[in-house]
Amino acid sequence: MSDRAALLKGIRAWLVLFVVCLVLSGATAFPLVHELRWTEDLLRSLSVPDHLPALMDWIVRVRHGLDTADTDYPFLLYGTDWLAFAHLVIAVAFYGPYRDPVRNIWVVEFAMIACAGIIPLALICGPLRGIPFWWTVLDMSFGVFGVIPLYVVRRKIKRLEALDPAVPQLSAA
Repeated sequence: MSDRAALLKGIRAWLVLFVVCLVLSGATAFPLVHELRWTEDLLRSLSVPDHLPALMDWIVRVRHGLDTADTDYPFLLYGTDWLAFAHLVIAVAFYGPYRDPVRNIWVVEFAMIACAGIIPLALICGPLRGIPFWWTVLDMSFGVFGVIPLYVVRRKIKRLEALDPAVPQLSAA
């Protein structure tokens, strides 16, 4: 296998992994009410309240809030439907780099910027919304762990670009 083919195969594998995670993250935002009920039941069956009471208190509080919203204000959950949809739409954007990585490297770089943006968003909005700090750290981990495959893909795309002299190389201004 040529270097170009190997790089392209690696880029596509990492992109597929990233897209699958993005789709799963989005798809799980649709059934939040049910998921939280299942999560609470599972944690109780595993005796989590005995070992991690703060986690259990938070899960119960969030489940109660979602139950109340679902019963009395279901339109509020429409916001999480849009969140889920946004994840799915963003996942579709990665078809560009999958098809032509060098030309569409900007999608990967855009996603890296979005991952970096998760950190200030969580640090600012978490406290404003009464989110426990340890949960804010968990939220920030999505940006930290999300940027890893994107960084690998970007490096591979840059190597692919260097192999193909026919492709005009753009320099950062």
